[in-house]
Amino acid sequence: MTQQFYVSPEQLMKDRADFARKGIARGRSVVVLTCRDGIAFVAENPSPSLHKLGEIYDRIGFAAVGKYNEFESLRQAGVRYADVRGYSYAREDVSARGLASVYAQSLGSVFTAEGKPFEVELAVAEVGREPYSDHLYRLTYDGSIADESNYVVMGGQAEIVNDSLARTWSPDTPFSEAIQIAVRALSATRQAPESAPAPDTEPAPGTELLGAGLLEVAVLDRDPLSTRGTVRAFRRIGTVELDRFLSSAEGD
Repeated sequence: MTQQFYVSPEQLMKDRADFARKGIARGRSVVVLTCRDGIAFVAENPSPSLHKLGEIYDRIGFAAVGKYNEFESLRQAGVRYADVRGYSYAREDVSARGLASVYAQSLGSVFTAEGKPFEVELAVAEVGREPYSDHLYRLTYDGSIADESNYVVMGGQAEIVNDSLARTWSPDTPFSEAIQIAVRALSATRQAPESAPAPDTEPAPGTELLGAGLLEVAVLDRDPLSTRGTVRAFRRIGTVELDRFLSSAEGD
């Protein structure tokens, strides 16, 4: 006679949450931060084709950590949602808030109804005309949504990255400096445990910055019409430009 074990709904939800968190923690970190020129996205990602960062609409960007096939399906669904809404109503009616709500519903449904939750964490960012009008939303595997300020850190050793940003982030920096700050924060996770700084100290001076080949970087321009002659704010930072930024940071 086969013995059956009863699992309470609470325990089932806890097991699913633990499973999703472990999967996300294995992913390399991503930083999304606001600055004077717009919003910068910086991800530790050695793959040239499997992007963690992407464009959703004119002034909206997307970042993710976790299982690629899962967050890529969500990104594509977001693009379709934005295109249909912008076409049916007006381009101004497509917002990061609306998109985040759709993502939250999808993640929540999978978490409660499917056999396995999505092992993903998402950030949806919308650049405003002024820094105070930027919007950053963070979504977790269970559909929880948070309206963040200043920056978002996801995946990997997020606490170490967050500690570094808390000491160095400034809203008045241009893109080049904002990217340098994010790369330094991501690089702090590469220190050996015995040489890692205490939470209230600066990163060790000898810490080697992640190279351009290990990074994926993109930005949302605050005023793309005047800087690039287009309404689309999203652009990727190429290797040559990123190398220049990082060389400048190492020379400071």
